[in-house]
Amino acid sequence: MRYQISHTTRFCYEQPVATSYQLLHLTPRSFDKQQVLSTKLSIEPVPVSLQQRTDYFGNTVTDIVIQERHEELIITNLVQVDVNADQEILLELSPPWESIAESMLNPLDDDALDASKFCFPSPRISIDTVREYAQVSFTRGKPLLRAAMEITRRIFEDFEYQGGVTDVYTPVPHILGARAGVCQDFAHLAIACLRSCGLPARYVSGYLLTRPNDGQPRLTGADASHAWFSVWCPEFGWVDFDPTNNLRPQNEHITIGWGRDYGDVSPTRGYIRGGGTQTLHVAVDVRPI
Repeated sequence: MRYQISHTTRFCYEQPVATSYQLLHLTPRSFDKQQVLSTKLSIEPVPVSLQQRTDYFGNTVTDIVIQERHEELIITNLVQVDVNADQEILLELSPPWESIAESMLNPLDDDALDASKFCFPSPRISIDTVREYAQVSFTRGKPLLRAAMEITRRIFEDFEYQGGVTDVYTPVPHILGARAGVCQDFAHLAIACLRSCGLPARYVSGYLLTRPNDGQPRLTGADASHAWFSVWCPEFGWVDFDPTNNLRPQNEHITIGWGRDYGDVSPTRGYIRGGGTQTLHVAVDVRPI
């Protein structure tokens, strides 16, 4: 499936900004299930410096510096990308989760060693408080991917999708207690459950094609950034799960990047000199072409 994606971020400042430095994760990555065909980044005001690099996880990062006095910053990225559906996997064919957890203690090849880096707590994901919740799904001898799908389903059923009750800094124990949140919260919770069992799980940032209700027009800019998680299985590699929608991502999920948690792949991050209070507006449009 081929998509054109437009992602516009607009910062409006109460007072003029003299200098702005921003780190952007807005360019989707190319890998075996996805190929970026083109990308065009436009920024107003025009930065005095714009550099692209690859971060520790292999994601594309754009660093920009703006030294022109401004009260508004507009960042727009226009991308075309091909997405290839993940292979159908019989979840029951994956090995027992305990064997994967044990193998992480002494990785025997480069793939396992790379995966083992995602077994530990990270700045936005603690694991101590989720073990009881996780153990309901990770019973003795259960196939790893079946357990991951069960965690995906339980979060979908047990938690209410509700904006405004959390933010990007909300800790996992609060999410577990509130039983509400948004996609990044549900991804963080699922990852915490897997890591509490000694399993490798990573945070995936991207886009999701949204469909209007029957009879309703499709609204430009009404799509959104999305988040889900992946778990590593030696037979299948990294396998994605979406607890917000209780499914395994296929052709309608577009990957920007992955890391330990949201902080590693936040769309924009940086600092400014001046500005005072700021407001943020984001519009995303994902269209099949």
